[in-house]
Amino acid sequence: MVTTSLNAPTSHYLLTAELSQEIDRKTIGEMQFDGFTLMEIAGKSASQLFLDHYKQLSKGLYLCGKGNNAGDALVFARYLLQNGIKASVVFISGSSDLSENTKRNLELLQKYDHDNTLNVYENWNDAKPIKNFDFIVDGLLGTGLNSNVRGKYAEAIKWCNKQELPTFAMDIPTGLHPNTGEIMGTALEANHTFSFGGLKQGFYLEEGPALTGKIDYCKLPFPHKYKKNCSNFLLDESWVSTDISPTGKHKYDSGVLYIIAGSEGLTGAAIMAAKSAWAEGLGAVILICPRGTLPIYEQTLPSIIKKPVGNRNDFFFKKEHAEKSLQIIKEKKGSLLLGPGIGRNNSTVEFVKSILTTNRKPTLIDADGLWCLGQLAKWPKPKGASWVLTPHPGELKQLVDDKLDSDYQRLQVVQKISNQQQVTILSKGMPGIIGTLEPKSYLTNYDTSFFARAGNGDVLAGKVAAYLALGYSTDKSCAMGLLNGKQKLDQFLRNYKELPEPTDFI
Repeated sequence: MVTTSLNAPTSHYLLTAELSQEIDRKTIGEMQFDGFTLMEIAGKSASQLFLDHYKQLSKGLYLCGKGNNAGDALVFARYLLQNGIKASVVFISGSSDLSENTKRNLELLQKYDHDNTLNVYENWNDAKPIKNFDFIVDGLLGTGLNSNVRGKYAEAIKWCNKQELPTFAMDIPTGLHPNTGEIMGTALEANHTFSFGGLKQGFYLEEGPALTGKIDYCKLPFPHKYKKNCSNFLLDESWVSTDISPTGKHKYDSGVLYIIAGSEGLTGAAIMAAKSAWAEGLGAVILICPRGTLPIYEQTLPSIIKKPVGNRNDFFFKKEHAEKSLQIIKEKKGSLLLGPGIGRNNSTVEFVKSILTTNRKPTLIDADGLWCLGQLAKWPKPKGASWVLTPHPGELKQLVDDKLDSDYQRLQVVQKISNQQQVTILSKGMPGIIGTLEPKSYLTNYDTSFFARAGNGDVLAGKVAAYLALGYSTDKSCAMGLLNGKQKLDQFLRNYKELPEPTDFI
């Protein structure tokens, strides 16, 4: 049985400001790398990436503060200067009290100016008339910012955002909160961000994706042991395999998924979930449904095994259907998908409670199943049971009765509930967030809000549940569901301009 869990490479660790500062401090103090050397490595790494991709640019405008973020920009400018790219450096609030390493790099930059192509301005007002430049570099405030951007810095950022020129951020766009992704008063809109020593968590929350542009990770000599406290990671295809293992010789050895879904008026959810799961190559998909809805499935799901419960007048699940449903579930090994379109009848809530209390199969709870779970005073999760919850933001808020005013709060709630309840949570939205039992969380770096559209959540649930049936771990199953969905979305959008219907992913 496949039980692969996620294990992100260090290039995909998401660092908070506090962790970044701790790693930097330990590397300098314990590994005896001085700050000047780290600054040199960062600026050189960024300059090499720039020279590889932006050879057509010839003169940069460097907006600098007084701290080490400005020092990174000055190293960057020095390497570009040696490659014939002119520089105008503006110290927004003067250069009289620069940090030690930034002052040293300014002196070095001036020494390397053999052709007199460097201009240095001591304040923002003197620099504003400058027009002869074709790109901008942000070396203003970095990750140490802990209050709103004000004064000349805010003025410079607003001016910069009006320029129709490529803008490059050193480590992080000034004004973007490195933890939450929120804008701190105002923020620079970068086309390209060079992130030093680790990606920042805020790049992928709230306004982060809109402000960072293309992101390049610039490796620094930080020991891996200093990153062990990292709990959030970036999810993408570069390190998560989405290939499905070969199936077994017999259909029931090739993954069996039981689906409890559908009710009068909501049969479409069951149909899409079942078709989505079947498309992943399972040996069998078995739909348990109220007997009154069976004729619909007989016509629309010829490849799916149907197991009706109740009588012909039953069009939604009732408490008395639980015993028969549990007998069916016990027939074969596999996993269970519970919830798409089951409705919100009071008797259905009791039915869900009975199923969850007794069932021991790996179980994905989605849609109306989540709503029913939220009606219970206590989650009826047996000890050691393996659950995956797939809520959109509204369902998550109803489940936990907590504030979800931002992506950062959503991330915190997912981490807390995953750990407390020992469940895996795939929180749909932008970004998609996978919360695990360890606790570790994984964030997507692309727009997953598509999965919150009506019907697409059922398709996603079917795929994730299928991977559970194939024996993948809960976190791996969620990751494969998100990434395989992305691949199919990318493929669709290469050929069509309109947003696809859910059936295009089945």
